[in-house]
Amino acid sequence: QLQLVESGGGSVQPGGSLRLSCAASGFTLRYYAIGWFRQAPGKEREAVSCMHSRDGSGWSLDSVKGRFTISRDNDKDTVYLQMNSLKPEDTAVYYCGAHAVSYCSGYPDTPDVNIWGEGTLVTVSA
Repeated sequence: QLQLVESGGGSVQPGGSLRLSCAASGFTLRYYAIGWFRQAPGKEREAVSCMHSRDGSGWSLDSVKGRFTISRDNDKDTVYLQMNSLKPEDTAVYYCGAHAVSYCSGYPDTPDVNIWGEGTLVTVSA
């Protein structure tokens, strides 16, 4: 069974940092574009960032540019989302998603994600 598992969520004060991890079961992440998404209470899920499999480039939401960094460690077959300078409006369940291709397609409105993780909760509050 093909699965994605997120980890690293938690509670943090405004201005703090968290690093989320996305690992796969049943397939290898390194060949596919991987995106991070979030869904805040009462809101629709939105795309946060995506990384192509080959050259490290991709796409990021304007409101997280300069604060969030997506990266991947192919030796560990894991994709990360480093989140710095967190704000209360970053509070959400964060999901990773794997595309069926090597590039980020459909961002920001219709990302073509093939496999979703179950999410990890990030809470930013004083």
